[in-house]
Amino acid sequence: MRCLFNLLIFLLERVGVIVTVAFVMTRFPYFRRMINRLDITRTQRLSVMIMFGLFGIIGTYTGFTVSTESPEFSTVSGVLAESEAIANSRVIGIIIAGLLGGVRLGMGAGLIAGFHRYLLGGFTALSCALSAVISGLIAGLVHRRIKDDDRRMRVSTAIFTAMLGETVQMIIILLLSRPFDQAFLLVQAIGVPMIVANGIGSGLFILIIRTVMDEEEKTGALASKKSLRLAELTIQHLRKGLSFESAQATCEILYREVNARAVAITDQQNILAHVGAAGDHHHSGVPIQTEATRRVLKTGALFIAGEEEILCREAGCPLKAVIIAPLKRRDETIGTLKFYFRSKKEISHVMIELMRGLSSLLSQQLEIAEAERLHSLAKEMEIKALQSQMSPHFLFNALNTIGSLIRIDPGKARKLVNSLGRFIRQNINGSESAWTTLGAELEQVKSYLEIEEARFVDKLKVCYEIDEQAFGYPIPPLTLQPIVENAIRHGLRGMDKNCRIRISAILEGDQVHVTIEDNGSGIAEERSKLLGKKLLPSEQGLGMALYNVNRRLIMQAGTQSALQITSAVNKGTAVGFVLTRSKREAENG
Repeated sequence: MRCLFNLLIFLLERVGVIVTVAFVMTRFPYFRRMINRLDITRTQRLSVMIMFGLFGIIGTYTGFTVSTESPEFSTVSGVLAESEAIANSRVIGIIIAGLLGGVRLGMGAGLIAGFHRYLLGGFTALSCALSAVISGLIAGLVHRRIKDDDRRMRVSTAIFTAMLGETVQMIIILLLSRPFDQAFLLVQAIGVPMIVANGIGSGLFILIIRTVMDEEEKTGALASKKSLRLAELTIQHLRKGLSFESAQATCEILYREVNARAVAITDQQNILAHVGAAGDHHHSGVPIQTEATRRVLKTGALFIAGEEEILCREAGCPLKAVIIAPLKRRDETIGTLKFYFRSKKEISHVMIELMRGLSSLLSQQLEIAEAERLHSLAKEMEIKALQSQMSPHFLFNALNTIGSLIRIDPGKARKLVNSLGRFIRQNINGSESAWTTLGAELEQVKSYLEIEEARFVDKLKVCYEIDEQAFGYPIPPLTLQPIVENAIRHGLRGMDKNCRIRISAILEGDQVHVTIEDNGSGIAEERSKLLGKKLLPSEQGLGMALYNVNRRLIMQAGTQSALQITSAVNKGTAVGFVLTRSKREAENG
């Protein structure tokens, strides 16, 4: 009994090897994927199989030689005598291979470790070699029974499977090894210790793997949580892009929240901000000083630098280590984020993961900022293009009218030249600004209508109904004139007399309701519902003027200011929209 107890203690003492191997294996990414029951390549599976096979061989050599002719144990040193066998932990590597990788991996590892055991000889050589392969098969079959959604191997499953594998080995030794008396004495001496020790060893192996990975997952989760919080705090600054102001504000936030000696941000050439220790000589607004920062800008990969890479010229600088992470925009590294420390010892795994997550999130913010800038620029350019459109027909007609009046009524011709000049000047000014006032728009419309009234020669009558308190309301430039022009060119088309246009701007609460009405031929109801919302081909045109005005109103003032068109055949057309904010509110908002 004492012999059994001593053997059990000897075997458990060798479990330290298991701890080392388990920890080393968790460093391999494809081993982690296999643990989580994710796909790995054939080459990677072969690597794992060989690894576990070697683990089994190590288990053999860390065992003890047992002789049926002597009660003493000795270390395994070479080929065994015919009366000798080995009490070992070989089965642990094989069982773990099968449990984590399946039948093929388990049997492959068993074949490698078993063949090696067969070469060592002894009267149990064949039975031990065969049982190694069978143990891999058993573990692989257990692997199949584990549900896909239960990716974490239970410690109890590993213990049970290893004990079952060892029990099968003892049975095979009794069945195949000869002489039977020696086989029986051997099983009696090593059976229970090996079953117990290898069961505990397999459970310990799985426990170590689970503990290491769980701790790393918790670390990653904590880092991700903090990264998200910091990204939320800095978003209002970095959404403006990477500048001295946004970098300074971001560094101040990070310095308060992160346990670092200093925080800095650079672009591709300069240090944009530095907050924290050594601020007396680590200045913002100067070119990048370290080769380590240039390396990150070039490679786009996170880098940890020590004092020898920082090479600060200031004696006694407290910043001896730094994590440098890239800030990217569309896969281009446009800057770096830097956390400084007193030494590399202060840089923990948690801090590195935090830096990775934060770098990614801040990069996304910079991408969003650039996308918003480009969208705003495109929107502005589109508005400018829409505003700059002037009907060439109007210009030609105006010049022809002025030309005909020069001889018969020079005074009126001069007045129309002034009106045309005013109109063109307001048109140019409107294309250079995003907003004007309703009062200024009405002045432009009056200049336009003075020219048109001269062309119609007392056939056109314009009525204004304007609330003077509405003059200060903001409106996109060149909004009214295209609507009025559209009414004259299309609404009053074909009429020889009694042409009327009514322009009203009525203040109701904090809104101004603007309407342009004509008494022309009107539009069919089906067509009026689509006018301004899409281009509508017809003999008279595409409805481009109303479409452009509607686009600008929606883009600048919002959908609530979209054109509302009501019309009926032979009953005229009314085009209206709503202005919702005062000029002062628009300037402040």
